[in-house]
Amino acid sequence: MPPNTTATSGDKPGKTGRKKGRKARLIVLVLVLAVVGGIAFGAYWSISTVRASFPQTKGSITLEGLSGPVTVKRDGNGIPQIYASTDADLFMAQGYVQAQDRFYEMDVRRHMTSGRLSEMFGKGQVKNDEFLRTLGWDRIAKQEYDTKLSAATKKYLQAYSEGVNAYLAGKDGKDISLEYAALGFVNDYKPEQWTPVDSVSWLKAMAWDLRGNMQDEIDRALMTSRLDPQQIKALYPDYPYSRNKAIVQEGQYDAVTRTFQQGGATSGSGTSTGTGTGTTSSSAGSAVTSQLAGLYNVLDDVPTAVGVNGQGIGSNSWVVGGQYTISGKPLLANDPHLSASLPSVWYQMGLHCTTVSSKCQYDVTGYTFAGMPGVIIGHNADIAWGMTNSGVDVTDLYLEKLSGDGYLYNGRTKPFTTREETIKVAGGASKTIVVRQTADGMPLLSDRDDELVQVGKRATVNTAAPDRGDGYGIALRWTALDPGTTMDAVFALDKASDWSEFRAAAAQFDVPSQNLIYADTKNDIGYTLPGRIPTRSSVDDGSIPAPGWESKYKWTGFIKQDELPYEYNPKRGYIVTANQAVIDKDKYPYTLTTDWGYGTRSQRITDLIESKIKDGGKISTDDMRQMQLDNSSEIAKLLVPRLLKINLDDKNVREAQKLLEGWDYTQDSDSAAAAYFNAVWRNILKLAFGNKLPKELRVKGQCLWVDKIDSTGPVDDDTKVRECGERDADQAQPDGGDRWFEVVRNLMNQPDSDWWKTPKSGTRPKADNMNELFARAMIDARWELTAKLGKDIDTWSWGRLHRLFLKNQTLGTDGPSFLRYVLNRGPWKLSGGEATVNATGWNAAGGYGVVWVPSMRMVVNLDDLDKSKWINLTGASGHAFSAHYTDQTGKWAAGELLPWSFSDKAVDKSTSDTLVLKP
Repeated sequence: MPPNTTATSGDKPGKTGRKKGRKARLIVLVLVLAVVGGIAFGAYWSISTVRASFPQTKGSITLEGLSGPVTVKRDGNGIPQIYASTDADLFMAQGYVQAQDRFYEMDVRRHMTSGRLSEMFGKGQVKNDEFLRTLGWDRIAKQEYDTKLSAATKKYLQAYSEGVNAYLAGKDGKDISLEYAALGFVNDYKPEQWTPVDSVSWLKAMAWDLRGNMQDEIDRALMTSRLDPQQIKALYPDYPYSRNKAIVQEGQYDAVTRTFQQGGATSGSGTSTGTGTGTTSSSAGSAVTSQLAGLYNVLDDVPTAVGVNGQGIGSNSWVVGGQYTISGKPLLANDPHLSASLPSVWYQMGLHCTTVSSKCQYDVTGYTFAGMPGVIIGHNADIAWGMTNSGVDVTDLYLEKLSGDGYLYNGRTKPFTTREETIKVAGGASKTIVVRQTADGMPLLSDRDDELVQVGKRATVNTAAPDRGDGYGIALRWTALDPGTTMDAVFALDKASDWSEFRAAAAQFDVPSQNLIYADTKNDIGYTLPGRIPTRSSVDDGSIPAPGWESKYKWTGFIKQDELPYEYNPKRGYIVTANQAVIDKDKYPYTLTTDWGYGTRSQRITDLIESKIKDGGKISTDDMRQMQLDNSSEIAKLLVPRLLKINLDDKNVREAQKLLEGWDYTQDSDSAAAAYFNAVWRNILKLAFGNKLPKELRVKGQCLWVDKIDSTGPVDDDTKVRECGERDADQAQPDGGDRWFEVVRNLMNQPDSDWWKTPKSGTRPKADNMNELFARAMIDARWELTAKLGKDIDTWSWGRLHRLFLKNQTLGTDGPSFLRYVLNRGPWKLSGGEATVNATGWNAAGGYGVVWVPSMRMVVNLDDLDKSKWINLTGASGHAFSAHYTDQTGKWAAGELLPWSFSDKAVDKSTSDTLVLKP
């Protein structure tokens, strides 16, 4: 896609604005495609060309390297179940089958993780490649493969690669995917052989998108240009432990907690983090504003791997013990919330040894990543597991005082380590960059953006900070930049047979840290928090960028695995994880993060479970499905009673207000009340908060007259300047997630707070208190929806506003219109909303369109695994004209689940196509 050239108020004359568009930016198609007409494409893409890349799913194929025959059975949705006699054959076949359906997607992913997008798509990706090379995901992945992973894991990765390469053998690009045929108009790119490191690198992309509170660190620092510390604190309220329960509530917290409760404990490094004092703010807080604005631009352009990283996005998982289920055995549900992609990030698959033994150890089914062997989420014959993002803080940004070829540390200048990276560019000259890292391996991110070269020149610091000279740099400390063992964990989880083996496997899952829930056929349930989680000194809680020149802000170690929170068979009989706090801060000695999700979804799930089991009620598989579809708006329950008490003069606005009378707060797609309420909520947020945030956090192109500021803050001479927002609509603030629920809940006790004041705008009245601002929001919402949906409120519906478009995340985003028509699908009108259990997320600052979704849904029945259910966002295939490209999406949107066969008998009954891979 061409860069966006809209200038912002911060641009120098003649300087174009940075390209944005996070959703539409995963890959850029070079401009040459824009001049290729639809007729040319149509002529080239004959029926035979399109069908040439479809997989063979019947008959037999000879695969050199197999030790015996492998059977691939696909059901009516194209979902494969693979049967082999050895582990190596099983994973080789997995590589072959995934490449059949998804190789183009796999190829794009590995070019992203290795910082080589420019090789496929030209100079438009050079900036992204520079940043990704600076992070060095593929370098770390190679270190993992060489030094950390077990011999068995390496064997499986090699077998998987051999399967992928067997599929590629003798094929041209057009024989693999329609997208390669399109790229053929631009360059002579040819797919390369797959390697084990390509698979391991994908874990780094996954970890990046689930990295925790880095965005909050940036946002808090950016807010300092407009807001004082107390105002910022009001926008990041404390977690409501008394109202929204933490995950771990009873029983064993962990060994260290019991010691701590008895009067003291030590961490794995001998240092507890405490609660943090936020002293970074006084020593360097305002210094980072200009740097982080530039850093956000860099981060915003980095392709999204598995999800948007921001407030509100998360996942649901919960498990109910057999004492509360109809079957008498546990039920386990999971639905990870990720940005929508086409094809889905998930690939459903079963991996079965014909006889489970020492030479063939796996009988597992679930959700995989195309490009990586094993199953990530699912069940085997004995246990089931699910995941949600824990949100623990595993990243920190550091200001670095640059000095010559080095950086200041404890009063001395230390040299950077450097390496050169050469970026090859399709259709252009290569570019070489120099990557600088501190002695402890932190890459200097500020080297990757022109604005960051000016670090410190516009920044203000107090006398405690070193002279800025030519400026401060910004470095990143992140656990995923150290070699780890997560790939070992995947295979260990897949064959675990009980709680002990599950916990041992989870201990190897170092990044990204995930909430892991568990159930087994023996009627046990559990939860464990794995991950490599840093400890910090008492002066730093990781909430804002820290001074890198002082050693007291460095990490002090890592929490030991046996000191991390877990629960096993709690008395309450169920466990819920939905990105809420893992454990009450008063019951645990370490600070895991200061930026939990605020527990709106988790508490609603808890309430739904409690309502089912009260008075001896039992829960069924379908009850679990219905809970996943719960559309109740918790913020509506708080606000609607207040909104209905407000007197409104305009009869048209009163007409809209009446939609809220008797509304049950359910956000169904056909609900007019849900449409109006969400418009009111959006306008409350805009008036109370959005218009008061700095331009770096507001939506790109939305312009306001604001008080002038200089390096010391707002100028007190009533000077106004016009400032336009600079952030993508799906990443701007206030996004409307449950952090904002908590902000508004707290401020409702302060009806005369300055936050509720907003000036007159045109014919719209000013507001001096909460009720007046609510009235103004109701007026603005009425006329906003009139413009969007028409004056007749009888025609309004939430689904008309809240739509999902599935875009092929490469050529479907900004290619020629014909190509987008071929590759993209939608829209679907969706129920659900922000911070609901059915989390079809939208960003209130940017609009009502669906930003993230339940990327899959599953319910596992541990009494009869064949009665388990599952669904994917799209389909098994990545081929645009395949019957399985989006064949699950309609059912997913309707809240349906598909049968999930596991036993030989059930799989045979559901099989439509059978392919035999022969040695």
